[in-house]
Amino acid sequence: MSRIAMKILLLLCFSGFSLPGFSQDTASKVLPPVWDLAACLQYAKENNIQIRSLQLDKQSAEQDQLLAKSALLPDLYGSASQNFNHYNQATATNGNALNYSGSVGLNSSWTLYRGGYLKTDIKQKDLSVQAANFNILQQENDITLQITQAYLNILVDKESIIYNQDLVKTSEAQLDQAQRQFKAGSVARKVVAQFEAQLAGDRYNLNAAENAERKDKITLKQLLQLPDSKRFDIVKPDTILSVENITDLNTVQQYALQNRPEVKNAELGVQISDLGLSKARAGYLPSLTLGAGIGSSYARDPNYNVFRQFDNNFNQQVGFTLSVPIFTNRQNKTNVAKAKIDIAQAKLTLENTKTTLALNTESAYINAQNSQSQYLSAAEQLKYNQEVFRIANQELKIGAANIVEFYQQRNLYVQAMQSYIQAKYNAALAAKIYEFYLGTPIKL
Repeated sequence: MSRIAMKILLLLCFSGFSLPGFSQDTASKVLPPVWDLAACLQYAKENNIQIRSLQLDKQSAEQDQLLAKSALLPDLYGSASQNFNHYNQATATNGNALNYSGSVGLNSSWTLYRGGYLKTDIKQKDLSVQAANFNILQQENDITLQITQAYLNILVDKESIIYNQDLVKTSEAQLDQAQRQFKAGSVARKVVAQFEAQLAGDRYNLNAAENAERKDKITLKQLLQLPDSKRFDIVKPDTILSVENITDLNTVQQYALQNRPEVKNAELGVQISDLGLSKARAGYLPSLTLGAGIGSSYARDPNYNVFRQFDNNFNQQVGFTLSVPIFTNRQNKTNVAKAKIDIAQAKLTLENTKTTLALNTESAYINAQNSQSQYLSAAEQLKYNQEVFRIANQELKIGAANIVEFYQQRNLYVQAMQSYIQAKYNAALAAKIYEFYLGTPIKL
């Protein structure tokens, strides 16, 4: 092999193993290190595997739609054959002879009538495309709620980290003060040990909050289907509205039952089943097909050239075929019976979908009300415990309170703060979910 050929072969091999398409696609996706909720939702809608799979289902339904429409058109097939025949012939010089023949042709058929089956099939496929689109919207709604939940969990973790960091700083300052007082002989070693234990507990809680944030980030990254090694963080909004006006339940339920994609999809399921019954009944009706064809043939003949044979043997045909079902081994009857079962099943699915949606909206309404009430109570509880803890801290500094009383008030303050943080984000999430049933986009 020449050197030039070797170079070309090596170049082709290395270019094949480099997988340029994959590397370019990967490199072209420049992902931000910090995400807000809107960016998370948009990225998930474009890249989530479940959504992309449903988009492929829609493309498949669109191909079925095109196929159904094409069934109204005539088909056209071309054919050609060549035959060879080797046989003994007593009169041949060598005792053998070879004969050949061939033919060519064009044939077409056109279904003129099939009991309305073809047009009904087109309507059914049109509805199937719409149903596939509603499946995508339903999955987008589901992933929106999952991502919002995961996003708010991280916000809870972040606020808990800030709060625990403040506790650690306060405990460090108190321990430093206690150590100086111990050296001065004004407090016992027991007091220093108690503040050391308090600091250790605060550091443990801070570490637990940081671990919770890391785990919740992994959960959100999995929903977004981002690489685990990718640097990832979220934007913390300036404010979270936890108290909002709650729309009355009847308004939300009526809107959801009329507009949610799962209901629309179930309604289409009933219509698709109805059309399936029409298609099954078309099996009882006759069908009419128009057929036509042209062709010619030739054979080996020393005295008759091929072109003359093609001209002389050229033939045309046209005809109608009427097919009337008389006895179909119960096939049509079974198809109709199963189509009716499909309709009943589709109606049950629609009823169940509406019932489930009504219960979900009512549950979301109750959660929104309860969460806001809990948030207001937690805010009030925090307000008073914070003030009591501030007073207890001042009294401890001047020696007006003992360490036991201080710890009691501190624990109450810590519990109140934890309840407040959780209640604030629970109220925000519950309100967003409830308004989402009303068609309101989720925003922070």
